[in-house]
Amino acid sequence: MAATHQSKKRTRRPREPEPAAPWLRRALSLSAKTLAPVLVLALGIASFVGLKATKPEVPQRTIKERVWPVKAVAADVANFQPRLTLYGQTVSGRRVELRSLVSGEILETGPHMREGGVVARGDVLLRVDPFQYRGALVEAEAKLAEARAKSREIAAAIESEQDAMKRAREQLVIARRDLARAIPLAKKGTVSKKVADDRRMVVSEREQSIDLRANNLEIQRARAAQQRAVISQLAWRVRQATRNLEDTVLKAPFDAYVTNVSAETGRIVSANDQVATLLDANWMDVRFTLSDRQYGRIVASKQKLIGRRVKVLWHVGDEPVAYGARIERVGAEIAAEKGGVEIYAKLDNPGAPATIRAGAFVEIQVPDRTYEKVVRLPQTALYGSDRVFVIEQGRLKARAVALVGAAGNQVLVRGDIAQGERVISTRLSAAEDGLRVDER
Repeated sequence: MAATHQSKKRTRRPREPEPAAPWLRRALSLSAKTLAPVLVLALGIASFVGLKATKPEVPQRTIKERVWPVKAVAADVANFQPRLTLYGQTVSGRRVELRSLVSGEILETGPHMREGGVVARGDVLLRVDPFQYRGALVEAEAKLAEARAKSREIAAAIESEQDAMKRAREQLVIARRDLARAIPLAKKGTVSKKVADDRRMVVSEREQSIDLRANNLEIQRARAAQQRAVISQLAWRVRQATRNLEDTVLKAPFDAYVTNVSAETGRIVSANDQVATLLDANWMDVRFTLSDRQYGRIVASKQKLIGRRVKVLWHVGDEPVAYGARIERVGAEIAAEKGGVEIYAKLDNPGAPATIRAGAFVEIQVPDRTYEKVVRLPQTALYGSDRVFVIEQGRLKARAVALVGAAGNQVLVRGDIAQGERVISTRLSAAEDGLRVDER
């Protein structure tokens, strides 16, 4: 019985616990979600504090002042005349449109009467048929000879008339003496009154003859004056005919280059027909433009522009060819389309060191106005438009300056800069008073 009772005790199932209330489960779940981030954050903070507390000590470096490497130039206070670099073109100083002076057929042309030919003064350029001009000269000379012969004839007539006048006056003197003797004799009755009247008639005839010869003499003198005028006219026609004959040969008036040739053998030309154009080989100008500002700057400085020496560079080949020139004149009008004033400079010698012709593009270096007591510095030395920095005991010191001009990549300044001071030329973005620098 007892065994049976124990067996029943062992086989009894355990009693299941009662389920928890729903509100308790929700509270536990919410508490777990809230505490988890807090625990993670606390753990991280604890780890950071532990790491910081256990980190090794790093030795600190001493802070040193930075030294800026710069380049500098010595200030030289002096007078300076910069050069303007301009560009222009060579033009012939004398250009002549050669025209035929007479009309006729061209019999021949000179060997250099070709496009681009070079002729010397006196070279024959062309010959026009001279036949009719020789005939005109012969005719003019013949008429002149005839007029001169007639002039000699009139001169002989005048001389004859003057001799006759002289004799008539002598006869008048004699007749008057006879009359003077006859009048008292007639009064005394020694001679008749008719004798006295006859002698009066002789005196009157002699006086009339003298008057007639005087008139004839005046007429002959007038004819002589007319003939002299005719001779002068015919002499001019001889000179004109001679010149026309000479003009049948057209010669070069100066050393020149030949262009625009239109004369050929066999062509009939009229007087004033253009046959070629000559460009003076020894007179070459350079034409360039000064801007209004450049021209005004030179003129305002009261320094002469006319007569100023310039340098002309012709860039041809490996090396530029240099020529000396002198400014001779200024254009008659302002070149508004070019924004300045046209200037003409004459080359000293267009044939040396190399022959240059019209139309060459050249570089011209023109002396600008002279600036007194200025310092030339690189453009990088100027900060803003009124400051530079000098080196004093290894540190920068600002100097106030005024920009007065420029010359290529340099500026001309005037201000508080002493002779020989070192002015930095390196561009520094942090440039200021007291900055430590090292000149290199």
